[in-house]
Amino acid sequence: MAKVSIIGAGMTGSTAAHWLAEREIADLVLVDVVEGMPQGKALDLAEAMPVIGKDVTITGANDYEATAGSDIVVITAGVARKPGMSREDLLSINAKIVSAATTESLKYSPEAIFVILTNPLDTMAYLTMKVGKLPAHRVIGQAGVLDSARMRAFVAMETGVSVENIDCYVLGGHGDEMVPLTRHSNIAGVPLRDYLPADRLEAIVNRTRKGGGEIVALLKTGSAYYAPAAAIAQMVEAILKDKKLIIPAAAYMQGEYGLRDIFFGAPVMLGRKGIEKIIEYSLDADEKAALEKSAVAVSESIEALKKLVTL
Repeated sequence: MAKVSIIGAGMTGSTAAHWLAEREIADLVLVDVVEGMPQGKALDLAEAMPVIGKDVTITGANDYEATAGSDIVVITAGVARKPGMSREDLLSINAKIVSAATTESLKYSPEAIFVILTNPLDTMAYLTMKVGKLPAHRVIGQAGVLDSARMRAFVAMETGVSVENIDCYVLGGHGDEMVPLTRHSNIAGVPLRDYLPADRLEAIVNRTRKGGGEIVALLKTGSAYYAPAAAIAQMVEAILKDKKLIIPAAAYMQGEYGLRDIFFGAPVMLGRKGIEKIIEYSLDADEKAALEKSAVAVSESIEALKKLVTL
């Protein structure tokens, strides 16, 4: 069976393990610096497997040796946002954590594909690629799946239509400048622009951009974890099963959408090699302008990173 290691066994990491265990597609390792915590969560989850009838090995550890031979390494470790914090406020703290997680994981799994969740997302994906000296196709930022799912959920709430009939595409950086594509997003093939009044659609777009912050404000002591973890599971399954699934995710731009040397949300094809293709949509002038604005915000974050870390 394949092997997936999740670095950071907090709410997002352990919930991702839960979603993945149910899929029975990989043995799992939870790694965390807190002694006993990943071991306890792994044991609890392992004891649930007989109930749901799944044969998956789940291990908890405080060191990286247990991750040896991983096909995929998921990095969720880092400080979560608190009310009033932006994703960028986390930059200096989380850069150290992600650098260490990348370096240590690669010692034991030199061929692993990395899925990054730690915020600021696009910048941490860039850091992982540079610190690990990894080819671009082996580093994927989990953002677009989550942002698009939030938008789909909000459209379903507004219209009463099944989420299965709703397709939404959110591009750009994982922040307040993300770009929900209302022209490409649709309900059973009907563009959202034609299905919903302009004011209702604008409200959904704004709520999508602030989706993570809305949950942080409600929880007061943490950030979202169910939906981010479900998004991890979808991405991991697509890679391990070589599904060629096209989803929005943060990928390294090498000229696509006119962008270079940043990680940025775009539709990507996920397969056994990681990112196998970046899909380029035809964008109108307004969409291009919004994407460029988002790219500026990501570029500024990466420049701030370069002042903290030698890459």
